[in-house]
Amino acid sequence: MSTKSDRFPGDDDNWLAGIRQRIVAARQRAALAANAELIGLYWQIGHEILDRQRSAQWGDKVLDRLARDLREAFPEMKGFSSRNLKYMRYFAEHCPQQAFGQQSAAQLPWFHIVTLLTKLAAPETREWYARRAIAEGWSRATLEVSIRNRLHERQGRAVTNFDAHLPAPQSQLAHETLKDPYLFDFLGLGDDAHERDIENALMRHITRFLLELGHGFAFVGQQYRLEVGDQEFFIDLLFYHTRLKCYVVVELKAGAFKPEHAGQLNFYLTAVDRQIKAPDDKPTIGLLLCKTKNRLVAEYALSGIDKPMGVAEYQLVRALPEPLLTNLPTVEELETELGAVEADTPERSKA
Repeated sequence: MSTKSDRFPGDDDNWLAGIRQRIVAARQRAALAANAELIGLYWQIGHEILDRQRSAQWGDKVLDRLARDLREAFPEMKGFSSRNLKYMRYFAEHCPQQAFGQQSAAQLPWFHIVTLLTKLAAPETREWYARRAIAEGWSRATLEVSIRNRLHERQGRAVTNFDAHLPAPQSQLAHETLKDPYLFDFLGLGDDAHERDIENALMRHITRFLLELGHGFAFVGQQYRLEVGDQEFFIDLLFYHTRLKCYVVVELKAGAFKPEHAGQLNFYLTAVDRQIKAPDDKPTIGLLLCKTKNRLVAEYALSGIDKPMGVAEYQLVRALPEPLLTNLPTVEELETELGAVEADTPERSKA
């Protein structure tokens, strides 16, 4: 147990906390600098392999010999297998500027880079995922799930009225936060599932649900109770979005979208704004998740609503094609071979 003499006098506890924060920040900067050096080295080796293969007509057998020589010279390093040398060559060939578009590859761990190179063909798509991975601190697992679920084709696709009811840039950020469709294939439910079955299954798989919703969503409650005029009302799902600084009301519909659904959600948004929202919170946003929707009907319905909301579909059974796979070894095989020596960047959010 701490005694009075063990404690720092006055404001020194805050001073100690500040030192701890600076140590953590310094360690993070050192890790990022070391990663940048490693990525730069891998690119240089890959670039030189490309040059020699073009000028001296090297074959892959020469790579095997180079791998043996490097492992003998640096036995403590695990990154010089012939398989990893092929990835270095592939990296230099497909990222001649050491970047994915405007995003420096040095900001990403090596296994993130390998994932982007082997699972995506279009340079602009690689840049999109690189930008999101850097901005949101994705782990490699999150990056792989996002690619497999074709996030770039779904992000920002929901029908919304945000432009009319949210100021810029809040409206654009909110629009980019929503998707269409949402993929709930991890629930193991058929297309005939009822609303409450879907809702309960989402709660059982809350981590996967938050991952699908996206970065910044924090769960508040299921069947969240509101009282208006001595009557009880229950919101299907209530969230708070840490980046948008607002509550998000999610309503599930097991059938097709109907205009009256927007009116019901509008009522819930008004109640949350008046009863729950803090003075410094942004306006509450609504999201209607329906099995199907007619986009034009949804646009008409939202145009007459005075609260910000969006409409999107969900899929209980996957209907998206699988992403590209190259003939290179998988990143999992490479990771096993190298003993996961290059650690993933920690995620900054559970979502």
